[in-house]
Amino acid sequence: MAIQRNQGYPVLIIGAGRGGSALLEMFMEDNLVRVVGIADTDPNAHGIRLAKNLGIPTYSDAADALQACKNYPDCIVYNLSHDDSIADKTSKVFGDKRVASGLEVKLFWQMVTNLKQIKVELEKSQNQLQAIIHNAMDGIITINEAGEILGFNPAAEQIFGYKQQDILGKNVNILMPEPTRGEHDGYIERYINTGEAKIIGVGGREVVAVRKNGEQFPMEVSISEMVLGGMKYFVGIVRDITERKQAEQKIAHLAHYDYLTDLPNRAMFLNTLEHALLLARRNHYKVAVLFLDLDGFKQVNDTLGHDAGDSLLQGVAKRLKEIIRASDTVARVGGDEFTFVLNSVESGESVALVAGKIIASLSEPFDLNGPQCHVGASIGISIFPDDSGDIGTLVKQADEAMYLAKQSGKNTYKFYAGMVRAQGNT
Repeated sequence: MAIQRNQGYPVLIIGAGRGGSALLEMFMEDNLVRVVGIADTDPNAHGIRLAKNLGIPTYSDAADALQACKNYPDCIVYNLSHDDSIADKTSKVFGDKRVASGLEVKLFWQMVTNLKQIKVELEKSQNQLQAIIHNAMDGIITINEAGEILGFNPAAEQIFGYKQQDILGKNVNILMPEPTRGEHDGYIERYINTGEAKIIGVGGREVVAVRKNGEQFPMEVSISEMVLGGMKYFVGIVRDITERKQAEQKIAHLAHYDYLTDLPNRAMFLNTLEHALLLARRNHYKVAVLFLDLDGFKQVNDTLGHDAGDSLLQGVAKRLKEIIRASDTVARVGGDEFTFVLNSVESGESVALVAGKIIASLSEPFDLNGPQCHVGASIGISIFPDDSGDIGTLVKQADEAMYLAKQSGKNTYKFYAGMVRAQGNT
């Protein structure tokens, strides 16, 4: 008789029907059991065919099977047939009654069947869980108490640039920039010892992470804790939010900057002016507000079209940014209206010098991808704190001075203070 190679407790199965076949399948998956034979009067029984495929001895007569297995004194006989004489035959061969049969076998078979069903369901659930993790859009990272990475799904591979086989076993702080990287292990240890949590259990926390190539990027992370076999594990759901942050920045930019020229808009200009006046009061210096209106812009729009007008405004914005200092601000607050904040000005003469440069620069022709055009600039100027300490008043004063410049022949500048003096002299 062929002896099985695997080591285990010897077992003989009598009856190779559904129950015997299921018992055989279960025993073949357990190294603690060694099936030394199976018997059934039906040579086509499922258990007989399975045993032959597995190289297990088969018998058509239970008595022959018992005689063949007498060399295994510790053999246990499972009687899944309806032959009640098997117990007596077993006693004659082995000297004692080492056989399970009747209701005992039926109960055992039912237990085996239930266990196999549970195993199938567990495997199905595990496969479903693995499929979900594998195909999840978000990265899923599992670590132990030491911070070592135990799980790293394909989405995490794509986010961070590491392959699973290269990252498993490494400390999760490899995915963090300094100083977070150096603080992470201490944080886990403190949480385990004290239960004090800053990130664990908090959903949608935004942090900065590091890809394999060293690139830092914004990431949203939710971390939860689980306990298996008395050991703590931490599962992180991570999402690269670079595109979302870029969209948020774009929306914020559009809310504060002119879409055509990319200069600050009216709201941003007023915020900048408010901040400039706060610093000026604290540090006791002057701030100039300039209000500029283009001369001849309407004619360009009417004769060359709105596309040419847009190109002209972009060209004007470029020249204005080149003239002012980095500490100053130019904004587009209307169709062809621009405003300036000149910080820490020394005198009216220094402001006049800037205004003169602006007018001279805009007097140069603009090339609109073919046709050239000429425009001018009328500028009104108010000074803080000489003319007013109020934001709205300063802007209004500069606007009024600008209209005086237009009435004075255009392509020039006027100070609000000089305008008031002139009106007082009339």
